[in-house]
Amino acid sequence: QVQLIESGGGVVQAGGSLRLSCTLSGRSFSNYAMAWYRQALGQEREFVAGVGFTGRATTLADPVKGRFTISRDNRKNTVYLQMNSLKPEDTAVYYCYGRLQYDYWGQGTQVTVSS
Repeated sequence: QVQLIESGGGVVQAGGSLRLSCTLSGRSFSNYAMAWYRQALGQEREFVAGVGFTGRATTLADPVKGRFTISRDNRKNTVYLQMNSLKPEDTAVYYCYGRLQYDYWGQGTQVTVSS
């Protein structure tokens, strides 16, 4: 059974940084396309960042370009989201997403940025 376990959320002041981690339990992590999504209160879930199988190809949503970085370590079955220069509008529940034939979601981790 595949599970995605996120960690690293919390409360931070505007301008601060956080790093989210997501570890996949299961085999063949390197075959999964991985991404991060977020959902603010009252809003739809939106794409934040994606990373290819080897980690060399990454995609970032426009609102986070230049501030967030996505990476993965296939030896540790883990994908990361480094978030710098955080803004209050980044406040949301952040979800890890993985796809290998099927879609898998983590339980979400809250990120709150205070002004």
